[in-house]
Amino acid sequence: MTRSRFTPTQVGTAAPSTSSGQAPGCPAERSEAVAPCRDSRPLSSRAKLRRSPIAMIITILATSLSISCSRKAESARLPKPTAFGAAIVESSGGKQTAQTGSLLQQPVVVQVNDAQGNSVTGALVEFSAVPGVIFDPPNGLTDSSGQVTTNVSLGGIAGRYQIVASTFEKSHKKIDLKLEEIALSYQQTLGRQLNNQYCDRCHNPESTVERVSNYDNLEVKPHPFTAGDTLNKITDADLTAIISHGGPALNKSPLMPAWGNTLSKSDIEALISYIRAVSDPPSREAGPVYAKN
Repeated sequence: MTRSRFTPTQVGTAAPSTSSGQAPGCPAERSEAVAPCRDSRPLSSRAKLRRSPIAMIITILATSLSISCSRKAESARLPKPTAFGAAIVESSGGKQTAQTGSLLQQPVVVQVNDAQGNSVTGALVEFSAVPGVIFDPPNGLTDSSGQVTTNVSLGGIAGRYQIVASTFEKSHKKIDLKLEEIALSYQQTLGRQLNNQYCDRCHNPESTVERVSNYDNLEVKPHPFTAGDTLNKITDADLTAIISHGGPALNKSPLMPAWGNTLSKSDIEALISYIRAVSDPPSREAGPVYAKN
């Protein structure tokens, strides 16, 4: 008994005939074997099948566009004010520092007042800034104390960010309040940590729950690091000398101790970078101000 040879062209077909004298597997036989495997579905069905990936892509894009538009429409909806003010003022939250891309430790709180200085309930307040700054929420109506609160996340580049809180007079004239928040680089954030650990107790007159200020106990008052009018006139080299060797290094108060054996060179550089970042008025090294046009 001989075994018939199996070739790929025989799949789904009858055994090839050799009555024509052609050898199995010759070109004529292969064409006959392949012919029955052609797609027998109607042309319209095959066209629909070919078009289906394109149709799926169009459907996905249309759905995404619809969702995006609905989100924009939702964000564009503003609460309807029931009252209008004559001024908007800061209650708290300005001039804070946070690492780039981070949430400010305290929320920003603003208040809308009327012409007599009384708080206004139900006035619309909107918050805005350059792209990258996030407000939560971006708008709201003033509460019974005339205030609106928002949490602010700063952008991803170090520098000063101007944020704007806006309300409207009854005549629909816009009233803006501009605040500044400071985004710290990695080096400046390290400097802030060193300041909190070694410097803030004497250089900051304000006490906190975590730290009691020693400022009032000092006969010679040290300059707060925000005192730009004074510190901006001192060079980095002189600040380095004072921090490293104490006040007497530049004929300053001996109450300023030497930190050269405690802080490394990079630590002192980070501390000076932080001082430059928070100085008020800003120093030339404070970095750019990012403001919405």
